[in-house]
Amino acid sequence: MNIRTETENDYERVNELLTQAFSGQEEAILVQRLRVDGAFERELSMVAEEDGIIKGHIMFSRASLLEGDHTHRVAALGPLAVLPKFQRQGIGGKLIEEGKRRCLSHGYPLVFLFGHPSYYPRHGFVQARNHGIDVSQFAVSDEAFMVAELLQGALHDLHGEFRFHPAFENLG
Repeated sequence: MNIRTETENDYERVNELLTQAFSGQEEAILVQRLRVDGAFERELSMVAEEDGIIKGHIMFSRASLLEGDHTHRVAALGPLAVLPKFQRQGIGGKLIEEGKRRCLSHGYPLVFLFGHPSYYPRHGFVQARNHGIDVSQFAVSDEAFMVAELLQGALHDLHGEFRFHPAFENLG
């Protein structure tokens, strides 16, 4: 399995993967918006490829944590997708771990997501509201609003209101 940075030549296959994995267009549209808006750093959009087949994709985009008059630069994970016939083989976990490593190397102290509460804690994610972080941009349960600390001490030091990039708004 090769985890590598997505290229423009991958876009069509990634869009197909997203449509299959999520049974719809919403996530593919989101990824297209993030690409157009320049809301991510190229190295933070990755594919898992094996034998010429793109089996998985993950994207991390720029996000904000607003604390009073200060805005902290943080990352948002989403979407993460694996082709249905290759799920439950550890591909998603490998993409998450490589993505977290790359996010830290790009200076992101925290990475946020809205996700499945039984899956993401296995990869170091915890409930964000338990750490003094809230979100009002979207309605989301405490269990699904999660954060992973990339820089030691960041969850202790950073608090406030999380905001996804505007490309996430008005989908569907």
